[in-house]
Amino acid sequence: MRRLRVFVLTWVSYATYYFARKNFPVAKRTIQTELGISTAGLAAIDTGYLATYAIGQFAGGWLGDRIGSRRLIGYGMIASAFLIAAFGASSSASLFALFFGLNGFVQATGWPGNVKAMAAWYGPTERGAVMGFWSTCFQVGPLLATALAAYLLAHYGWRTAFLGPAVWVALVGIVVLLFLEEGPHEHEPLEKRPPKASRETVKAAAREALRNPVVWLLGASYFGMKLIRYCIDFWLPYYLEKNLGYPRDTAAYVSTAFQFGGIFGAILVGWISDRLFPGRRGAIAAVCTVALAGALALYGQVAPLGLWTNFAAMALVGFFLFGPDALISGVAAQDLGGPLAAATVAGFINGCGSVGAIAQGALVAGVSSRFGWQAVFQALMLLAAISSVALGAVWRLQRQQRPVAAGP
Repeated sequence: MRRLRVFVLTWVSYATYYFARKNFPVAKRTIQTELGISTAGLAAIDTGYLATYAIGQFAGGWLGDRIGSRRLIGYGMIASAFLIAAFGASSSASLFALFFGLNGFVQATGWPGNVKAMAAWYGPTERGAVMGFWSTCFQVGPLLATALAAYLLAHYGWRTAFLGPAVWVALVGIVVLLFLEEGPHEHEPLEKRPPKASRETVKAAAREALRNPVVWLLGASYFGMKLIRYCIDFWLPYYLEKNLGYPRDTAAYVSTAFQFGGIFGAILVGWISDRLFPGRRGAIAAVCTVALAGALALYGQVAPLGLWTNFAAMALVGFFLFGPDALISGVAAQDLGGPLAAATVAGFINGCGSVGAIAQGALVAGVSSRFGWQAVFQALMLLAAISSVALGAVWRLQRQQRPVAAGP
């Protein structure tokens, strides 16, 4: 029952982070129209957010292994709620950039904190399936956050798409502070508890994990994968509205196909990794990224053919992206970092991905304006292919180091 409570609390927590993140992609076109902010200005706001998010990942991972997941998540959510509300109350590009940039830093508390919390309760033999289900939080979260932001935008104006969700984010942060348990050892009999790790032990575990070449290869692969994900997350509603002529609320709803496909991808790929690829999760991740390149090529061709064709093709992209994404950023961090360094490894891998994601604004705005959106999808295909090469190297290392069962 306690494990289930931690699962639910952390799942809801990370899904809720998106309610202070997905507002801007949904309202981007409306803000541009009403306030006259250029496409380059919108991209700059995104870039500022992602730059601070990347820095926050490295800092949050380090901090989470020292102060614990409960405080890292709870205080991070409350700060994020305040900043996204301030964004919704602003009217200038400079204030948007300031508040969204600060929000990126505190949003980075979510992933390393929640991955660390789950690592303390679930072991290596069950992580693929468990984290596959748990990782649906970062598909369902954006889906619900997008739907709510689109509804508030259409019925009450763009500011409510920021102010309303901020209340929910703050409430969940308070619940986490009150009820999240750090680990099962706290309630075990004294003779069964592991010795409490000293600060030096935590530092040593983090240093040892970061010396593993697999961690660096996963960071390299996640650099490309997260850049793909954020290009789609941040710009798909804009593309559907401006280039394909969808109404703004329809564009927001259709963009959720990415998350719908991702839900099934994370669950199925995680389950397969436990059953068919024990100790070799890099193998299935590599196969999925190759399939992702094909799915992106397909979407670029069929996106203009109709709403339901567009939806189905983007769901396929989501399936093949979120499956390996969950393995790399969640299960791998827990396997390689263990309870003492899970947040550090999660922050490092996700931080590498976030560094890549910083380029999403320049990539989309620059390529689409010069060569068109078809070239954007071709660039994303290339990134998927590069990520598959890094994951192939992980697979090779796993075959050479088979006794190390804790590999991703």
